[in-house]
Amino acid sequence: MTENGVPLCDLQAQYRGLRPQLEAAALRVLASGQVILGPEVAALEGELADYCGVSHGVGCGSGTDALSLALHALDLGPGDEVLLPAFTFFATAGSVLRTGARPVFVDIDPVSCNLDPFQVESKVTPRTRAVLVVHLFGQCAEMEPIWRVAERHNLLVIEDAAQALGAEYQGKRAGSLGAIGCLSFYPTKNLGAYGDAGMTVTGDPQWAERMKTLRVHGMRPKYYHQSLGWNARLDELQAALLRVKLPCLEGWIADRQAAARRYDGLIEEQHLGQFLQRPAVLPKRRHTFNQYVVRVAGGERDALVRHLKAEGIGCEIYYPLPLHQQEVVRRLGHGGGAFPTSEEACRCVLALPMFPEITAEQQRRVVASCAAYLRKRSRLAA
Repeated sequence: MTENGVPLCDLQAQYRGLRPQLEAAALRVLASGQVILGPEVAALEGELADYCGVSHGVGCGSGTDALSLALHALDLGPGDEVLLPAFTFFATAGSVLRTGARPVFVDIDPVSCNLDPFQVESKVTPRTRAVLVVHLFGQCAEMEPIWRVAERHNLLVIEDAAQALGAEYQGKRAGSLGAIGCLSFYPTKNLGAYGDAGMTVTGDPQWAERMKTLRVHGMRPKYYHQSLGWNARLDELQAALLRVKLPCLEGWIADRQAAARRYDGLIEEQHLGQFLQRPAVLPKRRHTFNQYVVRVAGGERDALVRHLKAEGIGCEIYYPLPLHQQEVVRRLGHGGGAFPTSEEACRCVLALPMFPEITAEQQRRVVASCAAYLRKRSRLAA
């Protein structure tokens, strides 16, 4: 990182602001001697369930564990099909594959990069059991038409809200929009742990109890195993640290939203609107901007990435290859062109630095570097 560089995400800034509270929480857990599934986990489960607007939370080891717990709790497995977007992080599809069910990919909406709700019904077959909806980059998918399809075909709706804690659709929080919501507390998320951590949230007590059993090897009571689970427990230490951070979440979301507005203004000010397509906030949504993702025009994305990295500007491609073209799922038989909107997104999306503490000056450096690249390219083309 150069002196004038900007990180993609600055975890140290958040730590500095909460250092005394975080260290006190860690010492409290260490002194208690109870480090697995204790009072901190139970308290966090209740606090996050309340935040999401549901009645139950089940802490687990990661966002991937949350997806797996949800799918297994709903008894999805061999012979079943689960609909999900072709453009998202691999854990969404990987969790389906590990149940033995078949992931059925659906293309995305070109504006939001979320599941295109109007392509869902055409993918339903007699084997379809669920729709796994991803709220990508911090904005909820268009749920109304998905709910209607799910009701017509008796499908379960599962939310992958790993990037969208605090996002809203029609005034309801992510995590409360389906049967089970799956959260990630990976360090870069809206609410980040200091390591891996996750949670499922649901309004159904039976599903909650099922997931609590699955996360401890299907054990209930102790050393008696009713079903085949695995170790998916949430550590007390991570829960305690997350409880310190949770009261700050709304303020951090507001800071992310303000940073997104600044990016919008800076891109307009530098006359980059035709080069960098800004992310849209769609109606009935509260976008939390876990990432600020632009689309780079003219096939210039990869060259711009090289320029930004040379300048010490953090950036990331979410995601360079759609799910249906990943090596591990090629046996499903999808070739290039099967999901054109997802494939196009993989060619042009780029995440710029985004974290609650990012300063206006840092954002000016990011956008100025993009403008400098475009000027250089224009001179070379002349």
